[in-house]
Amino acid sequence: MEEIILQILAALRRGETVDDCALVKLVHAAAKRSGGDKRAFAKRRLLPFYQRVRREEPERWASWGVTPELEAALVKVLRMKPRRSASGVATITVITKPWPCSGSCIFCPNDVRCPKSYLHNEPACARAEQACYDPYLQVSARLTALAQMGHATDKIELIVLGGTWSDYPEDYQTWFVTELFRALNDDAIAGEAANPMLRGFADEPRAMPGTESAAHAEDSDRVSANQVASAVPAIPPGVRERRAQYVACGLMPKAAPAAAPAAEAGSWLPLDVLETTQRAVDAGKLTYNQAVAHLYAGSSAWCQAAKWQRATLADLEREHARNERARHRVVGLVVETRPDAITPEALVHIRRLGATKIQMGVQSVDQRILDKNGRNTTVGQIEQAFSLLRLFGFKIHAHAMVNLLGATLQSDRADYRRFVTDPAFQPDEVKLYPCALIESARLRERYEAGEWVPYTEDELVGVLADDVLATPAFCRVSRMIRDFSSGDIMAGNKKPNLRQMVEERLARASAAGGAPVREIRYREIATSEVDVDALTLDVVPYETRATSERFLQWVTPEGRIAGFLRLSLPHQPLGTGDFGWSLQDDPSRERTAALEPLNPAPHASPTGIASIINPKEAMIREVHVYGMATRVGEDGAAAQHHGLGRRLIERACELAREAGYKRINVISAVGTREYYRMLGFHDHGLYQQRSLDERG
Repeated sequence: MEEIILQILAALRRGETVDDCALVKLVHAAAKRSGGDKRAFAKRRLLPFYQRVRREEPERWASWGVTPELEAALVKVLRMKPRRSASGVATITVITKPWPCSGSCIFCPNDVRCPKSYLHNEPACARAEQACYDPYLQVSARLTALAQMGHATDKIELIVLGGTWSDYPEDYQTWFVTELFRALNDDAIAGEAANPMLRGFADEPRAMPGTESAAHAEDSDRVSANQVASAVPAIPPGVRERRAQYVACGLMPKAAPAAAPAAEAGSWLPLDVLETTQRAVDAGKLTYNQAVAHLYAGSSAWCQAAKWQRATLADLEREHARNERARHRVVGLVVETRPDAITPEALVHIRRLGATKIQMGVQSVDQRILDKNGRNTTVGQIEQAFSLLRLFGFKIHAHAMVNLLGATLQSDRADYRRFVTDPAFQPDEVKLYPCALIESARLRERYEAGEWVPYTEDELVGVLADDVLATPAFCRVSRMIRDFSSGDIMAGNKKPNLRQMVEERLARASAAGGAPVREIRYREIATSEVDVDALTLDVVPYETRATSERFLQWVTPEGRIAGFLRLSLPHQPLGTGDFGWSLQDDPSRERTAALEPLNPAPHASPTGIASIINPKEAMIREVHVYGMATRVGEDGAAAQHHGLGRRLIERACELAREAGYKRINVISAVGTREYYRMLGFHDHGLYQQRSLDERG
């Protein structure tokens, strides 16, 4: 290991580029010289080795002569999956526990080992199941993995998935988010030498990293995750305490069996019971909700855990306060729900949790398609949800699907075009993916009857390419496939590189004189360096049912995007008839109590919804500047370090002032409150606010 590190450092000192190809050659040469398995020198082992030496052997590390500049270059070479923080933020996805679903979509998988619509062998679900779906343990595992791969973890976006968030009890929602923040505030990162699976830890390490026994354990394909985990020099105290709670409930054994099958060791439920129950669901003898009630609500162990899986808003607010200056600050919190679950009351609670973005399953804005696919949602509810989310300041990340039951290539194109251009919708971000058949989904019956037929590969790539072209400059297409393995898909797309295929077709069309792609992700600078002097600030205006929107973007001469801001200017007066409530009228006493703002400003008189949403106040819904995530306070050449965000905010304030607004709010994340305070914003209810008369 040391020899490879020294060779990389020498090459960097000579000004040479060490790319993946060069690194592979170094690894193979080292393996050949040692006569060992090249996996022992894999890229994923190099950075943890460097981190350990730097931390535990300062004299040895000092002999390498690593300057701060050289270390930055070395970490860039050794960093795994650099795209994960190319947007400027490191993302952690967590999954809530299995729970009855209020929906009945025919295309949703019904895997009883995880929340509905997910599969237990999806990467995030597999990690969650191993951690008993515990938020603290999931965050600790991902923080550790990100640190090992060389990513900065100072700015974290938390994505909470698991179906409909509002279906869970409020005290569970509050506890879940409180524990996410607590894990970050506790800096719950295990030793960098191994990636713990957060279960079955030995009380004392059996082998320290770097020793011969640890190396053999890492290299063996037969070794259990538990054995590797036990080599970690330090398990975070919070992890040990939480694991002890699950051991006491009977959800985790005192020691994981070394050779336990992954399915059994991960779920801590008898494998035969799980398989029998799943077969009953697949055969239509049990519904998903009945199965979940049998497995979890009927389990004394899970019920015992549920007794302490609750927290108060006061508990959460204490963790929020800690996070404002924590090492790992939350710069975004996302929860997932359905349009029919979007109400003013629900959004107030979600905002009090610290959420800044809502993922919402829309799938289609064609009522005929919604009905055929069992969505139990109306287009009117979708329209109302979009307006409410914008008025509350949330970023809107919507899901859209092609090839649903009853859809055609022509109707899919028309449906998506309406979705991204009609003022009633126009999401900020879209998950655009094809319907794929999973065995446990009710769609299987329609497939076997010949009523649903998957598109051919050429048809699918064609419709997705056209949808991407229809996507406006203010919208980001985040992904095009689910994390289903090809083995789980009975019919439909099985190509994991579907997006690459779509973008290659778009590139060929553009080279032949076709229309350019305007959607955000295609234009992101990602890890590229930025010539700030060449950037221009472009403003894209568009209208929605409830607001006038201004999308401010920093673009290069080639049209690539280095940063953006979303500014909402509420219509005055608001069209309250569409929402079933009025901002001008005083709500009932019960609703007023439920909607009082968190930490109201001293001069504010809480009067329900009207104290939260004021149509005379502008709203900044999102500020994002691209560039590889770097640690808070560090300088760098990435776009994030040239004041681009501050300049976007100042321009947004100017635009709001020119439009006649006297104040501007920002839906700040907990970890960005300090930043906005430095820009003249003060805490005001659920948001932070700045008077537009203060600065000219």
